[in-house]
Amino acid sequence: MDTKTLLLALALGNLSLCAALFFFAQDPRQPGYLSWSRAKQLQAAAWVLLYLRGVLPDFLTIPVANALLFAGFALDAAALWEMSGRRRAWRNYLLPALGAGIAILLGAWLMELPASARIAIASVVSGFYFAAGAAALGSGGGWRSGSLLRRYLVLLMLALAGAVVARGLLPDGLGPVGAPLIQAVGLGALYVMMPSSAFGYLLLAREQSQLELARLEVVDALTDVPNRRGFYQALAPWVALARRPGMPTALIILNLDHFKRVNDDYGHPVGDLVLKAMVDVCKKQLRDSDLMGRLGGAEFAIQLPRTSAEDALLVAERIRNAIAAQPVKAEKAVINMTASLGVTTIRADDSTVSLFKRADEALQAAKEGGRNRVAEAPAAAAIDA
Repeated sequence: MDTKTLLLALALGNLSLCAALFFFAQDPRQPGYLSWSRAKQLQAAAWVLLYLRGVLPDFLTIPVANALLFAGFALDAAALWEMSGRRRAWRNYLLPALGAGIAILLGAWLMELPASARIAIASVVSGFYFAAGAAALGSGGGWRSGSLLRRYLVLLMLALAGAVVARGLLPDGLGPVGAPLIQAVGLGALYVMMPSSAFGYLLLAREQSQLELARLEVVDALTDVPNRRGFYQALAPWVALARRPGMPTALIILNLDHFKRVNDDYGHPVGDLVLKAMVDVCKKQLRDSDLMGRLGGAEFAIQLPRTSAEDALLVAERIRNAIAAQPVKAEKAVINMTASLGVTTIRADDSTVSLFKRADEALQAAKEGGRNRVAEAPAAAAIDA
């Protein structure tokens, strides 16, 4: 495939992708989507201008076309950085690098440097952005904990970056590798990058959506703690371990007192604010190994691994005092909340049903005793007696 045909293929490919994106109902809130879609538009315009070289003025088909191409590659990398949760990388690093790359290329064109020098500049700048995209996918533990798709894209983008840079820096070849082969591989890398960046981003977005759906199955969206299903799953191994001798695991059931009044008097948005504030207060009283989950409404469960009943009572009292001492500031009111808590420990013969039944009974005892208090479930010996 000659260069002219390759440029036509790249132009038509990006234009068809932009047309498809026009009808694609992608959520614009998807991290990086706006940057990625704009990248495709800029690249489409750039490849069209490069294809029309000789027809349009050189100013449009050389510095302007390459500037648009740099911006498109930069936005491709920016989309991956945004998807990885590091949006500042675009503003702090990629944007200045884009300005520098465009300025250098424009200076080379104005000084009428040889075409080989301009190709070298364009290759290095393009390769830099391919590598920046790979760095986004591999940063922050992305390589170690990333999916096979993410790892594949990292390796592919690094390989393509190397091929593109080699095309510009090795115009005469390298040892037994001739110049025609290096040029062909470099141009092929530009072509492969088009579908790789397009479908790579879409597949990564789908992968993230699936992971988020799986997370929401076990996490409460409002308070960002495990929901009933997630808490039960996390608790199950500890119920099994209770059959072995050792330090027991404690369970606390917490319910905000008269929470319904908050929703009735101030509205559900304020009620949501109270719940989130209460969870934050509780987390400050817990260890990293402890687990808090939302069972529903204003009822929460707290698992305290390797904690005796006496220590669990101390933790519950600390939580109760912290909630009572921390009023929630809403837009039009300051809301004072209290909580009732029931405490028990996991026993060798417990099932999840019997464990929560006993903790619930302790919670009811705390409510019947006047609320804003902690009650402990009767010890096993007391029940047997």
